[in-house]
Amino acid sequence: MKLTRELRASMAFAQRQYNLIKRYWSWEVVFLFYSIINTLTIGLIGVQAGENSGELILYLVVGALLWGFLSVVFHEVGESVSWERWEGTIEYTFMAPIHRLTHLGGMCLYAIGYGAIRTIIVLIAVALFFDLSLTGANLLTGLAVLVVSSLSFIGMGLMAAVLPLLSPEKGSQATHIIQGFILLISGVYYEIEALPAWMQPLSRFSPATYTLRAARAALLDGASISQLAPELLRLALIGILLIPLGLFIFSLGERYAMRTGKLKRNG
Repeated sequence: MKLTRELRASMAFAQRQYNLIKRYWSWEVVFLFYSIINTLTIGLIGVQAGENSGELILYLVVGALLWGFLSVVFHEVGESVSWERWEGTIEYTFMAPIHRLTHLGGMCLYAIGYGAIRTIIVLIAVALFFDLSLTGANLLTGLAVLVVSSLSFIGMGLMAAVLPLLSPEKGSQATHIIQGFILLISGVYYEIEALPAWMQPLSRFSPATYTLRAARAALLDGASISQLAPELLRLALIGILLIPLGLFIFSLGERYAMRTGKLKRNG
């Protein structure tokens, strides 16, 4: 019964985030419109290339779509504390008689669902605009890559979420800096070899690097789940390690914020 109560509480947090979308729906339309335009703009770079542009367009679009999904998951989890401050509910949430895993688990469920819906909408818009053919793509494997990679970005998001706790004024900005650095080193729109030699080893520490490699193999080359089993296993292990680590770091930040009275500040 206790597990059922905690699951219902997690869904309640996810429902609360959904209600925030409904309240600020006009901004959501703006963000979605920008995501579509940004992806189309990136795809048009492939059109300008001319010869063999179809393969290049798909390469770029897959990168844009995957980064759009992963960045939404990272952002929604990482910005959860900032939302609490904005709404003025952070003290009530942290004083509620629930496990922190219940609270953050609900945020993670919402982030994955929200990111998936946005990615599907952008994919439909891009496919209609460029008349892309996905006949050779293994969509089931691509979906499996997204699900498994979400674990890693949830863990990273939990680590980033502690920053607004430690610094109400600058924590949110720091999460965007981290997100931008991950974008740079992960080969979203280019191969890792395009990076300066000294920066290329950093890509090994980004889960997005392995996600993009596996997803492109599934969507561009039609690779099956069994063929990508090593990459999927690697992503799963990274997620299994990062989520408990993220929860631990967040709990340390939470205790520090409560001890120093930072929860009383709305930022």
